[in-house]
Amino acid sequence: MSRILIVEARFYEDIADELVKGASAALESAGAEFERLEVPGALEIPAAISFASQRTDAPVFDGYVALGCVIRGETTHYDYVCGESARGLQDLALWEGLAIGNGILTVENREQAWARASVAQKNKGRDAAEAALAMAAIKSRFGIE
Repeated sequence: MSRILIVEARFYEDIADELVKGASAALESAGAEFERLEVPGALEIPAAISFASQRTDAPVFDGYVALGCVIRGETTHYDYVCGESARGLQDLALWEGLAIGNGILTVENREQAWARASVAQKNKGRDAAEAALAMAAIKSRFGIE
């Protein structure tokens, strides 16, 4: 049975709740155990995953689900948050060998965010959970803990 950590950015709480709803349902359906960890925003997700992966006194997680939303604003801050959160997750996957499903939405407006987060529409929380489980299975196939 896989143990998964969902790390959720709470900046847009309503969207985060919907993403978690989709991810939780997918993990439960797969028979995975999971915990949730809240962080303020998308930029904090990679650091939180890194911290959790370094713990030796707690159960080890087989995979991680990164959930959050970044909506374009009037400044270039959007570009930095999108790029750096994705880069941070990719660095953890490549250099630390972590199984991560990236469910950080990067959108132009709330309408696009809801279309992607909604469990009745694109359900990107589910997709991120399924990606984390798939990557954890690949690690296991190659004997990587």
